[in-house]
Amino acid sequence: MRAISGLLVGLFVSMLSTTIVTNALPTIMADLHGSATGYTWVVTAHLLAMTASMPIWGKLADLVDKKRLVQSALGVFVLGSVLAGLAGSPGMLIACRFVQGVGGGGMSALVQVAMGAIIPARDRGRYNGYVGATFAVATVTGPLVGGLVVDAPWLGWRWCFYLSLPIAALAGVLIQRTLRLPVGTREVSIDYAGALLISGGACCLLIWVSLAGGAFGWASAQTGWLVGGGVLLLAVAVAVEFRVREPMIPPRLFRDRTLVLCVVAAFCIGTVMFSTPVMLSQYFQLGQGRSPVISGLLAVPLVGAMAYASLHVGRVISRSGRWKRFLVLGCGLVLAGLLLLGLVGPTTTPVLVGLAMVPVGLGLGLVQQNVIVIAQNTAPLADLGAASATVQFIRSLGGTTGVAVLGALIAHRITDLTAAGLAADGLPVDALGDGRDIPDLDALGPPVASVVRHAYGTAVPEAFLSAIPLVVVAAVVILLIVETPLRTTVRVEPTADPAPR
Repeated sequence: MRAISGLLVGLFVSMLSTTIVTNALPTIMADLHGSATGYTWVVTAHLLAMTASMPIWGKLADLVDKKRLVQSALGVFVLGSVLAGLAGSPGMLIACRFVQGVGGGGMSALVQVAMGAIIPARDRGRYNGYVGATFAVATVTGPLVGGLVVDAPWLGWRWCFYLSLPIAALAGVLIQRTLRLPVGTREVSIDYAGALLISGGACCLLIWVSLAGGAFGWASAQTGWLVGGGVLLLAVAVAVEFRVREPMIPPRLFRDRTLVLCVVAAFCIGTVMFSTPVMLSQYFQLGQGRSPVISGLLAVPLVGAMAYASLHVGRVISRSGRWKRFLVLGCGLVLAGLLLLGLVGPTTTPVLVGLAMVPVGLGLGLVQQNVIVIAQNTAPLADLGAASATVQFIRSLGGTTGVAVLGALIAHRITDLTAAGLAADGLPVDALGDGRDIPDLDALGPPVASVVRHAYGTAVPEAFLSAIPLVVVAAVVILLIVETPLRTTVRVEPTADPAPR
């Protein structure tokens, strides 16, 4: 615990940066005159950067000093936080969030890699429970702190980013003084082409998912360029990865059936894990007209349940070495919770919404960290960093896609509902301007604000139901994984299929 204390603090502050803007976003975007698309992109850009950078950080961890990499990732995160606090426009804020995300992606990937290097898989379930609890605490603390910051006139939303700096400094001190990791002896041969091609292809596809249907049509020239370019870059990346000496994502990893299934499950669960807090923030603030602070407090059942499940089940898995039953149960709980959240409406009481959140939080706590342990358990030590980062890369990819797609569904549904509501009440259809800006409920008249609240209170629950098929896929995939004993040592022999030399 002493060795990983700095890692946990670093992970906490990087995850805090993801969630601290959740309840502050309506205020931030209103101050910067941002649009609904910009609202989504402040979150999406951060997740996109995390997603695209994870394989790079993970592969570098297999080649160079892991501790120096952790410190570098923390430094990039601090730079992005300082710049985000100085942002004067939505575009600048989105760009700074991208820089933050690169550093956050490094922390997310390297914490798992570092723990995998010093903790056997059998014991990793318990320590991953601490990681899951850290994630959960950051998830609940972020929205609450963000709400307090924007509600405090002597602070302002920019302190959502400045508050990360002292915590990051503490993490840096702890990492320097307590973290001791084995130093690899492999010859450094960085796959720059693979890194650029993989991140470029992923970015093209995610930008398309985020903007299609809004900035341009689903069947348009822009769609053709982005989809065609993304697929082409990824196809070339696959060809490159088969030829280079040290591929960024070694193709041999995907010959392991368990790792492939873990990747699919991670994608599906990541969609729910990253998009749920964002949608709940919109539901409480814009669908029920509650303050940012109250919205953060109302999300406590979700993250509290996630923290409890992560800690408790992690210990149970470490004692027994059995894990499959917990992952299957987790998918079932997430499915039940999404069904319940899909039944809420604009006037549902917070108590009932909180009860619907609990099974989602418990299920995510059972699945989200343990699927990484399973993947690490099958990977050779030489590829531990790449395997860990690949699963997290796909999980973050699912989260980024989920936030973008579900955000687009909500935006389109709100447009229809507000137009119908204004017409039904005899209000002018241009009462909300062009309809692209995030509405300030306090600045709207009571009749228009009522229409907006009803639209958000109806559209967000419908989006929860849209995520259910992915949870079903995750459950089926986990059922197909063959349960194998977790390793009791970090000395793992490499696979019989070495990298091409």
